[in-house]
Amino acid sequence: MKKSQLHDCPVCGSELRVKVLACPSCKTRIEGDFSPPDSHLFSLPREDLEFVEIFVRARGSIKEVEKILGVSYPTVRGMLDGVIGKLGYPVTTRSTSPEKKKEILDRLEAGELSALEAASLLAGENASESE
Repeated sequence: MKKSQLHDCPVCGSELRVKVLACPSCKTRIEGDFSPPDSHLFSLPREDLEFVEIFVRARGSIKEVEKILGVSYPTVRGMLDGVIGKLGYPVTTRSTSPEKKKEILDRLEAGELSALEAASLLAGENASESE
């Protein structure tokens, strides 16, 4: 089982701080009160970090993330929007263009989307597709 760094105290939920840095090779120890790096990425929960890793590995292709995770397009968009929001950036949706509407309807007809997924996309929810 892979161990990962904890970000929050499992007892009270406060941010954990690093007190000792140690070299496994020469056993040098540096003690102090170290803050985590100044990146919102390090504050993401493990599940979101795993999603970001998959998204990067898929080179930003939502369709590839769909295949890897075995979930629908709207689910991947929702996960991506969730991470974007947690990183402190605004989550925006654009209105669906006529070309995009045709593509959605074609995907629905081909059985690639459920009626609910197509309706969600046509309504403009998660319509800002970045492939």
